[in-house]
Amino acid sequence: MRIATCQFAVSGSVGRNGRAIRGYMEQAKAGGAELVHFSECALCGYAGADHESLAGFDWARLRAETEAIRELTGRLRLWMVLGSMHYITEGIKPHNCLYLIDPRGRIAGRYDKRFCMERDLAHYSPGDHFAVFEINGVRCGLLICYDLRFPEIYRALKRRKVACVIQSFYNARQPGRTVHADIMQPTMQCRAATNYFWISMANSSAYYAAYASCFIRPDGKIVEKLKLHRAGMMINTVDTDQSFYDASGPFRVSAMRGTLHSGKTIAHTRSKRRTII
Repeated sequence: MRIATCQFAVSGSVGRNGRAIRGYMEQAKAGGAELVHFSECALCGYAGADHESLAGFDWARLRAETEAIRELTGRLRLWMVLGSMHYITEGIKPHNCLYLIDPRGRIAGRYDKRFCMERDLAHYSPGDHFAVFEINGVRCGLLICYDLRFPEIYRALKRRKVACVIQSFYNARQPGRTVHADIMQPTMQCRAATNYFWISMANSSAYYAAYASCFIRPDGKIVEKLKLHRAGMMINTVDTDQSFYDASGPFRVSAMRGTLHSGKTIAHTRSKRRTII
């Protein structure tokens, strides 16, 4: 499966974001990609960063842009993972979501960000479900940004036999360099290696972005990354026939079942007495 991971400076303008997204869709198709992946809130802009609040947000414009993207997705025969918001009803906060759009232009599923940071809960309602699907026999799962702080989510995806995680982020428009620049990509490398996942990691490139989008293989190695603070796209291949170093592989399943050691333990007094030499 060939994934086009895209980044651009997401803004509060739904129209401008939509034009950037459609441009990358055309490039992805020309480059032979089968799925095109965008950052968190790529179409709508991020509440608290691109929008001070969602009061008065133009939901009709967002629907119109979403429909235009759906139409192009069907015309190009692509799969699409689109960061956006999902309207519920007046008086209820929307979901921060990823729409999965199939090559016919239909919404095949939706992932709603499950773990929202405390400040995000002022704008968004958390989700309560996984979104798992297959392309070319590759089982994929969708996640969003702050979900990376909870390894339990990745273990749950592993139990669902996911091989590739497609995760969208918005660590941009920050006041300057923060600890995220040092910890976010390594955390995702850890999630890849401990679960043997391929990972497409898409971030906004709006200044100041903590890190650039990257693509990670199942041993945790970053295969390719885009340039910081610059719009761009990369196409990488998920090949589940390839084999990589997997140190935890022999004991991962037993650990997930609650056996938190390898090999056979012993029942000897010198083993049990832990205050002697």
